[in-house]
Amino acid sequence: MTLIDDTRDMTLPPLPHWESTPDDLPAAIREIKQALRARIEASGRTVEEVFAVIEARVRRQVEEIVAERRRGETVWPVIEYSDIAAGRVSAHELAKLRRRGCLIVRGHFKREQALGWDREIVEYVEGNEFFENYRGPGDDFFGSVGSKPEIYPIYWSPAQMQARQSERMAVVQSFLNSQWRSESGGVQWFDANRDSLYPDRIRRRPEGADSKGLGPHLDPGTLDLWMASAYQQAFRHLFDGSVESYDPWDASFRTAGPQYPGSTMCSAFRTFQGWTALSDMEQDQGVLHTVPIPEAMGYLMLRPLLSDVAEDDMCGVTVNQVFPASEEWHSLLLEALSGIPDVMAGDSVWWHCDMIHSVAPVTNQRGWGNVMYVPAAPWCPRNEAYSAVVREAFVTGASPSDFPDENYERDWPNRFHFDDLNESGRRGLGIDE
Repeated sequence: MTLIDDTRDMTLPPLPHWESTPDDLPAAIREIKQALRARIEASGRTVEEVFAVIEARVRRQVEEIVAERRRGETVWPVIEYSDIAAGRVSAHELAKLRRRGCLIVRGHFKREQALGWDREIVEYVEGNEFFENYRGPGDDFFGSVGSKPEIYPIYWSPAQMQARQSERMAVVQSFLNSQWRSESGGVQWFDANRDSLYPDRIRRRPEGADSKGLGPHLDPGTLDLWMASAYQQAFRHLFDGSVESYDPWDASFRTAGPQYPGSTMCSAFRTFQGWTALSDMEQDQGVLHTVPIPEAMGYLMLRPLLSDVAEDDMCGVTVNQVFPASEEWHSLLLEALSGIPDVMAGDSVWWHCDMIHSVAPVTNQRGWGNVMYVPAAPWCPRNEAYSAVVREAFVTGASPSDFPDENYERDWPNRFHFDDLNESGRRGLGIDE
């Protein structure tokens, strides 16, 4: 453990930081909480004053979202792909996207293409006898939904790779990346127009299925968000007395340090998490919900510093588990939990990487609930480093290192191959510049 100086204001006390998981977590939690409080107080403000600023910002948005739901309005922004591609998204739509931090892209892909991809995935897994060889959920988190399977540990099907490297995907990813501030202090933190082709899995939930869903959580990290030096700098405004300057769309320092290792870690920096619908889905059939308030991350980061939380507790956050959002500590935020509207096959769904999200439970689901997970993960130092791991997994058909070591596709002859890559795919894997 070493100390880090805040180059923004050398008058404030430095923070301890741990670049790998601390051996003694309770002791490290106590130390970082004391240091963060001391730093805030050295700025001339109290922790309670700083938290009150964020709480007020969040509360206004919670009240607005609850009122919209009561009026029967759609909380989630919905934008047509054709408007994104033509550069004619209105200022009103852009403002709502930035305020809500989430988006439905209507008609991202043609419905027939998405349904065709869905059929091709079935042929791909059945033709390679996936179900005969399936060994059960490879991780505790997604295993909790009752997979039989629901989450398929499949990464290299032609359908998935065609979507990842398609021009239509690149158009939407660049649009979403451009909502962030990608350059500051003379540093370009990422390239908004180049994606790193982050590979993820698929979900297929059959008609008539029962699913337990997933509770409210978020994925940008765990204790490393308070303890690693890059994240301490990324969230600097929360801890140095300048909380009014906190901007959830500022990528500064976010693209350098990786997460602590764990079963739910993500080695890449994602501006938005996302999935593309491979079936039509109604809004009351076990769909995605978010707390559509990007600033809520500030609330989550400051809440453990208040006096009603035990000194060795970060409101339930620990390593090797997802970051939880709970009624005990975050009841205000969860009032705003809002589901997506109905989606059609070919629509895509996106949410800011820091946002609380969940999947609602469902009993006897109407229709299929099928998606392929494709995020926006722009080219940056962190993603460039992970791309070397992804390339190796792609060539060998292995499961990428962020996911359980299952490797079903190693010997599947009809997986997507090197010669099938287009220019976008080759750049996304770091093969070409």
